[in-house]
Amino acid sequence: MTTEPRARSLADLLWQRRGITLTLIGQHLVLTGIAVAGACALGIPLGIAVSRTRRIAPMVLGAAGVLQTIPSIALLAFMLPLFGIGAVPAIAALFLYGLLPILRNTVAGLRGVDPQLIEVAIGLGMRPWQRLWQVELPLAAPVMLAGIRTATVISIGTATLAAFIGAGGLGDPIVTGLTTTNTNLVLSGALPAAALAVAADAVLGGVERLATPRGLRLAARDSGLAAR
Repeated sequence: MTTEPRARSLADLLWQRRGITLTLIGQHLVLTGIAVAGACALGIPLGIAVSRTRRIAPMVLGAAGVLQTIPSIALLAFMLPLFGIGAVPAIAALFLYGLLPILRNTVAGLRGVDPQLIEVAIGLGMRPWQRLWQVELPLAAPVMLAGIRTATVISIGTATLAAFIGAGGLGDPIVTGLTTTNTNLVLSGALPAAALAVAADAVLGGVERLATPRGLRLAARDSGLAAR
């Protein structure tokens, strides 16, 4: 972490650190991107399996839920003996935090598929894997993407704490500003992190809307008009 000279205003400091901020945004995106991708790689297949086995679903979801109850800084500290200092323990902690929303929404999305549609697919002679890929996953995609969206926003916010263990990212100026009582330096990391979270939420929200089948979008619009 580097100590920046005090600028006369926040705007001056943001302009002065524009190159550094872009670098930190890149580090932040790498941390969250790898963590969320790993959570998807485990959470989606596990969610598919859990959605078909109701007995173990409460145990798996409960175990994932316990991870969410651990404070962020404590979870990062737990990773240090396993992975040391740097990006790896931060990615591991973010991966665990992102697992529950993806897992839970995958299960909810698949269980929310209309049973009549599955019966129609069976009547058409589709095999189980064909029903999964051609019927269930497309219909569950909006709910699953909502889980990925939640996990991404959580990870972006939590990743600011990764600077405490030397992982870099937008938490660096926040930590440095706190130790030097420089409010503008804290904001030079906090504001881009907040903007990044808002941007990621908006982009993934758009993807979620695009993934929603047209019939469901029309039904939602009609129900909204009827409610008025």
